[in-house]
Amino acid sequence: MQVLRKGRYIARLTDDPADIRAAQALRLRCFRSGGNAAFAASDADAHDDACVHILVQEALTDALVCCFRLLSLTDGAQIGISYSARFYELSALSGFPGPIVEMGRFCIDPGKRDPDILRLAWGAMTRYVDDASVRLLFGCSSFQGTEAGTYLDTFALLGNRHLAPMRWRPRIKAPEVYAFARQLAHHRPDPDRALQNMPPLLRSYLLMGGWVSDHAVIDRDLGTMHVFTGLEIGAIPPARARLLRAVAAGEPLLP
Repeated sequence: MQVLRKGRYIARLTDDPADIRAAQALRLRCFRSGGNAAFAASDADAHDDACVHILVQEALTDALVCCFRLLSLTDGAQIGISYSARFYELSALSGFPGPIVEMGRFCIDPGKRDPDILRLAWGAMTRYVDDASVRLLFGCSSFQGTEAGTYLDTFALLGNRHLAPMRWRPRIKAPEVYAFARQLAHHRPDPDRALQNMPPLLRSYLLMGGWVSDHAVIDRDLGTMHVFTGLEIGAIPPARARLLRAVAAGEPLLP
C-alpha cells in the first residue's frame, strides 16, 4: 500500500518493530489507562506478530494519532485463529468463501477529534481490502464500560436493525455476555440517543452495510463490552464504496 494522505494526516502500512511498539503504546493508553481496565505494562499480544499494522500520523510531526492491525486469512476455514474467536463461537463463518481479514485493536488518540483521522483510516483499509480481494472484514467493536444500561437504546437499535444474517451469526462462547437481541426485543430505541452512544468505528461499519452479533461480550480485563462486527465487501452501497475508494486513491504527498 502506498502512503495515503488526507488533510494533515498520512496513513501507512508497516511491519517495522519500532512502529509496532509505538502502536502498542497508543493501544495501552486507549485500552488500559483508566476505567475498569486491568493494569498492564503493555498491550502487546501473540496476534501482533501474525498481523500487519497500519499507522495514521500527523504529516508534519509524525505523531501517531491512530492505529489498527490486520490479520489476513485465506477463507472462513481459518477463522478459529482470529482474536475474535477467543470470545465468539464462529463456526457458522467457517464456510465463508474467499479471503477474509480481521481488523483489530483499532484506536484513535483520545485527544484527537478530527474526523479526517477516521476517514483516512478507512481509506487505508479500503486500499488493503481491494489489493487483497478481501470479501469479508470482521472484528470486535468496543463500548466503554461494562454497564449495559448505559447503551440500551444503542443495543436495541442493533438488535432491531443490524443483526448478522442467520447463516453467519456468531453464537455465545464467552462466560459473560449481554444477550441484547433477546432482552431488548420489545424496547423501542430513541434513534438519536442510540447513534450518539454508538462507537464511531461501529457506526462506520453499519453505514457500509455491516452487521453484528446478537449479544455483547463483557470484557472485564479491558473494562469494555464488544460486539462481533462483520462487513461483506460486496454489500457496501455503491455510493459509499466510491467515497472510500476516493480516499484510498490518496492525495499527492508534498515533496
